[in-house]
Amino acid sequence: MQVTESLNEGLKRELQITVPKGDLNTKLDEKLEQLKGQVRINGFRPGKVPTAHLKKLYGKSAMSEIVQELITSESQTAIEARKERPAYQPEINLSNEDKDVDGILAGTADLQFDVVFEIVPKFDIPDFKKIKVTKLVSEVAEDEIDKSIADLAKSYQDFEPKKKGSKAKNGDKVEISFKGTMDGKEFEGGSAENVPLEIGAEQFIPGFEEQIIGAKVGDDVEVKVTFPKDYSAVPLQGKDAEFAVKVLEISKAIESKIDDDFAKKLGLEDLAQLRERIKEQLTGELDQASRQKVKRALLDELEVMVSFDLPEKLLTQEFDAIFAQVKEEMERAGKSFEDEDTTEEEATADYKKIAERRVRLGLLLAEVGEDKEITVPDEDVNQALIAQVRQYPGQEEQIIDYYKKNPQAVAQIRAPLFEERVVDYILELAEVSEKTVTREELLKADDEDEQEDVHVHGPDCDHDHDH
Repeated sequence: MQVTESLNEGLKRELQITVPKGDLNTKLDEKLEQLKGQVRINGFRPGKVPTAHLKKLYGKSAMSEIVQELITSESQTAIEARKERPAYQPEINLSNEDKDVDGILAGTADLQFDVVFEIVPKFDIPDFKKIKVTKLVSEVAEDEIDKSIADLAKSYQDFEPKKKGSKAKNGDKVEISFKGTMDGKEFEGGSAENVPLEIGAEQFIPGFEEQIIGAKVGDDVEVKVTFPKDYSAVPLQGKDAEFAVKVLEISKAIESKIDDDFAKKLGLEDLAQLRERIKEQLTGELDQASRQKVKRALLDELEVMVSFDLPEKLLTQEFDAIFAQVKEEMERAGKSFEDEDTTEEEATADYKKIAERRVRLGLLLAEVGEDKEITVPDEDVNQALIAQVRQYPGQEEQIIDYYKKNPQAVAQIRAPLFEERVVDYILELAEVSEKTVTREELLKADDEDEQEDVHVHGPDCDHDHDH
């Protein structure tokens, strides 16, 4: 094998690898010798088929396998000899002209192919002990538990029919039948019979429920609405419609008594146990929010501590993935960049910065994980896999089979677990102070939270593939 470096510019590398035809034919002879004892050909005893005859029958297919094996093994050997780490799976291009391909398979031409890749940039891991971050924390208050239980009780409310002649009001449950028309014509999905509707629960499109208020059982109500611009059924988005509604029944809510009996209805021992379960749930939400906030603060600090060139292909892939998702969401919502008070050019520049942040932080965390030999136990991966499978009830076997056949899919489950372990390692070294805030402050949405997603793949997460 002969290796020639044809490009060494920044992080870009290109190697031309040549395997002489003599080596190809030696490999072919070895493979044909193995075939002798395996194939059964009429007219020949087992193991006595002449090599020339085998070559005539299987030469091209055997040589094709050899070429594939050599491309994989020789490119890997060449890269390892250079002690460089590709930032992604190298691209392989056959150098030979089309007319030479038959020559390669026939063993009369050398095999030449190019290996194109970018390397993981070299950089110094910063001193994490110099990092100072504030962890926002909050405790669950008793009134928050009260409110959660009250909301829970409302969702389990019972209803009883109202007196004859009573009018529907906010909070009542009505049973209706309706027929929708658009420009005088019925449209698909616009009609239904005996539909339960809780007024004020915002189950129907905006403006529909309010127009039922004041109606009595037996009334016919004409409801006029405009479908939202982001309505799930695209043909109806932004369109005006009229519904002929028949009120069949009106029921009022019966206030649920919050006591031990209510808790038992939920499968718990008593009200005290219900309060404890609600507190655990709320505490979990706060802990998760606290974790996300301190992680974001840590990544902000890390971003200003490192600076190095980034592989162009990783940047392009990251940006393309982000922007495709943005456009898909905007299309689904029926919005444009102008609606978001920006232009496509400005949005492109903004999301390119996000892509750069993700790639840079991803490479940094991956390097820390490899340097400190951080791994993810199989038990953790299995638990995450089980959680993933549970999202598809009735399809468990197919989902498990998919992951068994796709190691890359398993790597995608392992990757965020690896990332969290690396973050934990850094936080242990950093100076972390706590600040108590209200629940509202802690749960306040951050428009830039999406930047936390750095898509780390470490050595434990198939690092040589797309990060």
